[in-house]
Amino acid sequence: MRQKRSKAYRKLMAMYSTSFGFRQPFQVLVDSEMCEVTISQKMDLLTQIQSVLVGSVKMMITQCCIHELYLQGKSHQPAVDLAKSFERRKCNHKEAIPGNECIAAVVGEINKHRYVIATQSHPLRLSLRAVPGVPIVHITRSVMILEPASDSTLRAKQRAEQEALAPSTSERAMLKAATPQAKPVLKKKKGAKGPNPLSMKKKAQVHEAHEVKGTKVTDGAGTKKVDVGGKRKRNETWDDGDEMSPETQPKHKRRRRHKHRVQ
Repeated sequence: MRQKRSKAYRKLMAMYSTSFGFRQPFQVLVDSEMCEVTISQKMDLLTQIQSVLVGSVKMMITQCCIHELYLQGKSHQPAVDLAKSFERRKCNHKEAIPGNECIAAVVGEINKHRYVIATQSHPLRLSLRAVPGVPIVHITRSVMILEPASDSTLRAKQRAEQEALAPSTSERAMLKAATPQAKPVLKKKKGAKGPNPLSMKKKAQVHEAHEVKGTKVTDGAGTKKVDVGGKRKRNETWDDGDEMSPETQPKHKRRRRHKHRVQ
């Protein structure tokens, strides 16, 4: 289980490094409650935080948090001595304020200085989860735990990735200049459509008549008789040049052929 947790912490800190610019040594901002818990449980705070963050760290504390330890009396002197061993972080508060408010003010709205917050205060952890890019460390049952990324952190990470993939203004100008302008496509005007050839009535076809006189041919209008192959009669004319009608033309007698008798 410890190996799986270490792998998850390494992956989480790699995400903070690539998306929010965290670098080693990580700046760890400690509050007064964390100092008291580590003294009561006899834990090595520096070693534990280094193993959780998987890297070198720089321990820091604000003047307001140290002032809280002073107010608790001489019984908390070991916690005061531990806090004095850390680097002092200037919070620019002329008068001491509660430690939770001091750390929230130092972190701000965007965690500009990339602090890792080590705190046991539950209200402070809830308020810092709304700030993107803030790793939070706390102790649960003598185990140092790095909280998973909050929803605001994941949204900021996704937004940063989209901005990194989007082309810059100069790149857009270069792409626009390199891309040929497409010519507008002219739509053809649709004219009147002709009739559907499948719905039209077929034309009546006159079949060729056989070369037989008096062949009957059937078409769409009915049956008619066509004379094909008959000899055309020659119209004779009168002496003055007028053409004779077929009724007035003289009938020629058919010559009879005689067979020659063989003697």
